[in-house]
Amino acid sequence: MPQMSYGSAISYHAQNKPDDVALVFEDECLSWAALDQRSSAMARAYQELGVVTGDYVSIILPNSAEFLIAVIATWKLGATPNPISSHATAVECQAILDLVQPRLIIGEGGPQVGDTPCLRQSFVPPQELAGTPLPDVVSPFCRAICSGGSTGRAKVIVDKTPASCDPDGQIYTVAQGSRTLIPGPMYHSGPFLNCFWTLLTGGFVVLMSRFDAQRTLALIDEHALEYIALVPTMMHRIWRLPTPEREQWDLSSIRRVVSSGAPCPDWLMGAWIKWLGPERLYEAYGATERVGGTLISGTEWLAHPGSVGKPTLGREIKIVDEQGRELPAGEVGNVLMKPPATQAAPAFFYMGAEIETRDGGWVSLGDMGRLDGDGYLYLTDRKTDMIVSGGANIYPAEIEAALELYPGVVSSAVIGLPDSDLGERLHAIVECDAPIDAECLGQALTQRLAKNKLPRSYEFVDFPLRNEAGKVRRSELRAERRDKKPPL
Repeated sequence: MPQMSYGSAISYHAQNKPDDVALVFEDECLSWAALDQRSSAMARAYQELGVVTGDYVSIILPNSAEFLIAVIATWKLGATPNPISSHATAVECQAILDLVQPRLIIGEGGPQVGDTPCLRQSFVPPQELAGTPLPDVVSPFCRAICSGGSTGRAKVIVDKTPASCDPDGQIYTVAQGSRTLIPGPMYHSGPFLNCFWTLLTGGFVVLMSRFDAQRTLALIDEHALEYIALVPTMMHRIWRLPTPEREQWDLSSIRRVVSSGAPCPDWLMGAWIKWLGPERLYEAYGATERVGGTLISGTEWLAHPGSVGKPTLGREIKIVDEQGRELPAGEVGNVLMKPPATQAAPAFFYMGAEIETRDGGWVSLGDMGRLDGDGYLYLTDRKTDMIVSGGANIYPAEIEAALELYPGVVSSAVIGLPDSDLGERLHAIVECDAPIDAECLGQALTQRLAKNKLPRSYEFVDFPLRNEAGKVRRSELRAERRDKKPPL
């Protein structure tokens, strides 16, 4: 079938199966007809407020049916959705809105840009708008996603891909008619894409308001779901469930579990492969910018443990040193990615930052890693997170993976703090759900880490270190602790 606009794709499925359920959210079920009708009515309301093709609509809503309707309504006008976390502070929101300059803001009040109108989540379009016709238009940019960023500065990544698709085809790895669970926050790239790629190809989506380990397994069982993408933090919390609780659910419908968003610790990927089987486990690596990406199956992972796979869809990856010289297999350096040869330039642009490009169209997103002799990529950490202690480069992710094996550890973040002797010393911030003795923890780490990788100090906290998308902002954690001596 020829390509059609995202808005038309939703209408196409609504015409073909109006009474089938498209979306389940909490206790709410939306048929295809309802999803199409409600998003069209909302689009007409946005149109009345001045939204036209090429505009941006900032959507500051939690996971909800209203979030999805707002995005689809935006596409139906040829505008670009800009999801923003509903948990963002007023200062964070304001910085993003100042960059985007949206024509309309959807949210519960708060920061604004000039006289930009703002609609609340509870807004219902007037009945008289129901019959107003809508033109069929394609958004020039399909989405504008805020960066999870480690710099502390606002940045928006605008995907220049036009919002059109074949509704009877497959979008990337999402097959037509998929049954997909979305446990992550919709303001984040992974859940956003998995949700809408499923809907645009006529699939069925179960959207969670927030991740819960036990509820995730129950929903897979209840709805015979086939696909789910999880960040490693979610996988860890599911694995930590008591075995009887974890194994009481029927997960036979699952065809693919994808770990993404952050490197998955080797032990955790190995545990999941043993639990569900290698043919159902995958790990994906990429970025919101989508200039490069890799994928590895569980079967491949067993032969290349710790790898995030090989490049997909004609993309290329190479490792270079600080001078830009390509490094041989096995050596750690900067990961450079290159889009397919059919793509002449990066299919994105930044608001609030510059793209770091190299000769030949190579792009760096700040990750460090190495390739093995077979071309499989292994990530070490982000360049900005690397700690130089005693002249050695140390990557926090390796230490955090070891920490999270210890009983009672929910999550962790390892940062470098100033040290007059070493330059930087390793400080571990540990989120725990039970009392932990620092000396016992340190002793356990000696079995897994070299001496120079052992934290010099520990700080135990009972608040989440990672956000809903599994991201940790080390720059903020470092800044908060630079000028004070942390507890042991």
